[in-house]
Amino acid sequence: MDDMIKVKIIDRAGKLHEHDAPTDMNMNMMEFCRAVELPVEGTCGGMALCASCHMYVESDHQLPEQSEDEEDMLDQAFFVEDNSRLGCQIKLKTELEGLTVRLAPVSE
Repeated sequence: MDDMIKVKIIDRAGKLHEHDAPTDMNMNMMEFCRAVELPVEGTCGGMALCASCHMYVESDHQLPEQSEDEEDMLDQAFFVEDNSRLGCQIKLKTELEGLTVRLAPVSE
């Protein structure tokens, strides 16, 4: 189907989860992780006002530049790396076929 892409999500225990994700529902990675029952909170509801959907992009996909709000949240997050992104800011699109992300550790 043209409206599905394959995504890979590595959970906090290091287990790989492979899923077909819809591109026709305007979902983001935070919402998709929650839909497949992976432990991503999304406390702010996807508004880039928290970092509870912090993840690392492990594949070489070109993502849109971070918004100022996303940069501000990542500046306050724990365990930030160069490939850190907020899952709520990664919209599921056809060009993200094969996207691989790893869930960031939760803060202590």
